[in-house]
Amino acid sequence: MVLTRRIIPCLDLKDGRVVKGTHFIKLRDAGDPVELASRYNEQGADEVVFLDITASKENRGTIIDVIKRAADQLFLPLTVGGGIRSADDIQQILRAGADKVSINTSAILDPALISTCAEKFGTQCIVVAEDVRRNYDPNPDATQVILPDGTTCWYEVVIYGGSKPTGIDAISWAREAEERGAGEILLTSMETDGTKKGFDIPITAAISDAVGIPVIASGGVGTLEHFYEGFVNGKADACLAASVFHYGEFTVRQVKEYLAERGIPVRL
Repeated sequence: MVLTRRIIPCLDLKDGRVVKGTHFIKLRDAGDPVELASRYNEQGADEVVFLDITASKENRGTIIDVIKRAADQLFLPLTVGGGIRSADDIQQILRAGADKVSINTSAILDPALISTCAEKFGTQCIVVAEDVRRNYDPNPDATQVILPDGTTCWYEVVIYGGSKPTGIDAISWAREAEERGAGEILLTSMETDGTKKGFDIPITAAISDAVGIPVIASGGVGTLEHFYEGFVNGKADACLAASVFHYGEFTVRQVKEYLAERGIPVRL
């Protein structure tokens, strides 16, 4: 059986509005989350992700009312992340209508949270988000990744919306997350986020090779070709994008038709 590849619009939320930035900064308004999510629902998106991007840094919970409004109107899986610190938080979000939760900072600070929540709610509910950046400092314990120009680096996990480095190797952490019960990895490279130059293929492929669970590529889509590269070169199971959808450059349907023409199995 050939697994269809998924196209997932991502809505970064701040103060109840959708925002978009570059390299995790310079945020600008992109609209109402429920209106945008409904549009993607109509266009044939496979899922929608809501990320409350400043919740962890501002030490507050995710916006429950936005989730409820969206869940009432959507007929596709909804993943919610940002500011989730406990099993109680996850329960609240799932009760509000989300199908999955995405945990990042809290999973790094307390890796046992992944195991606890996977056991309590099922692995299919738990997405571990990894925000990563290239690090060229010597680190004998990290997996070296060869970049297109022939240089090598390792990828470091960053938390609190990209503002705090952890010293943790991204590939090792992806393996640990899988062992602890994560159902998926949502991988965002700060290197490519918002640049429209394409996904960070080296780390996407490396993590896809390292784990047996689905990897969602995120950060950097600017063209239809980039989606294709994410699946073929990055070996991703799903491609996530934001600004190309929010600002109407492509519809989800256009992306899927392009991929289908190039032999990528998608749900049309």
